[in-house]
Amino acid sequence: MCGRFSLGSPESELYEEFGLLPPDDYRPRYNIAPSQDVLAVAGTGDAARLGRLRWGLVPAWAKDPSIGNRMINARAETLAEKPSFRDAFRRRRCLVLADGWYEWRREGSRKTPMRITLRSGRPFAFAGIWERWSPADAEPLLTCAIVTRAAVPAVAPVHDRMPLVLGPEERRHWLDPEADSAALQQLLRDEPAADLVAYEVSTRVNSPRNDDPECIEPVGTGVAPPGDGGTSLNGVDG
Repeated sequence: MCGRFSLGSPESELYEEFGLLPPDDYRPRYNIAPSQDVLAVAGTGDAARLGRLRWGLVPAWAKDPSIGNRMINARAETLAEKPSFRDAFRRRRCLVLADGWYEWRREGSRKTPMRITLRSGRPFAFAGIWERWSPADAEPLLTCAIVTRAAVPAVAPVHDRMPLVLGPEERRHWLDPEADSAALQQLLRDEPAADLVAYEVSTRVNSPRNDDPECIEPVGTGVAPPGDGGTSLNGVDG
């Protein structure tokens, strides 16, 4: 699953990676939580747009937007079948921008917060879906969910689920409105090629009220942050 993530990358890196500039009021985020706004890309080519969506998908048919509190993740295995997600999967796919996500590794009764990133420390994209919910007496609400899959062997020692991380070519295919359904299903099944590393972080991330650079700082000994080598996920004890 994915219940917390970060996007602290500078605007220049986001532009280098995605070819789009974030909104003028962009600021780094170190502990993004459900029901908060996230940066997302929808559309392709000249129609590509980078903007904000609220994390927690509210289907167009919902009577109450609070349903979004339970719709932060969409399982890849049932994405095309579940009524809450299937229409968005067919018509409204997006990229949710991130530079790391958090999982809590269980060690007996203790939960240790871990941050998982690319070894390079660069920003990347989760596969996402989005929806427009239109109440009768207010502005439309644009929301999203992050697609998750079974953890790859390297991540499994930390958690049995993970967000679907897309590489550059996979991003283009995911956003393509003409993408073939069978090919999309294959993309959901393929093992991501991302070179992932993990390191332990402070329990500050346990509370979404804490949103500062200290949330991503490594704790413990012999642990390097991404960009300085990181800790191979294959070496994380389960």
